[in-house]
Amino acid sequence: MQVISQGPCAACKILRRRCAEKCVLAPYFPPTEPLKFTTAHRVFGASNIIKLLQELPESHRADAVSSMVYEANARIRDPVYGCAGAICQLQKNVSELQAQLAKTQAELLNMQCQQGNLIALICMDMAQSNKDPILQQQQQQSYLDTSCFLDETNLGTAWEPLWT
Repeated sequence: MQVISQGPCAACKILRRRCAEKCVLAPYFPPTEPLKFTTAHRVFGASNIIKLLQELPESHRADAVSSMVYEANARIRDPVYGCAGAICQLQKNVSELQAQLAKTQAELLNMQCQQGNLIALICMDMAQSNKDPILQQQQQQSYLDTSCFLDETNLGTAWEPLWT
């Protein structure tokens, strides 16, 4: 994959050397993107980048350069952990969001049960408004189901997470 350009590639220009016709860096560091090479060079060094690219088949070189530039940017932001630090932070965010989702789902279930019970009470009250008061009281006591009400003490027992 050879790119025809109007001058030296960004790598050769930054390294202040003559860009050869078969420059291994030219296809991946065009003259229009000098920051791309500067970032990778700052972290990995030009000789390591060249050595890595020469050892790889041409079909994998573009992905390798992309990965090097990404890792170099991550290392500049976080010199100790680099990409691993970003991954850990994202995993922490996912865990926090999963916990928030679980809490919200439990609250939703509780509200749905409360709504169902309130509707049942209203319907029962309307239906029994013309019945005997003693019979009405007996049916009301046997009909009300509060087993789906959740509080903080039984939250974990009535709810199971959606993920494993």
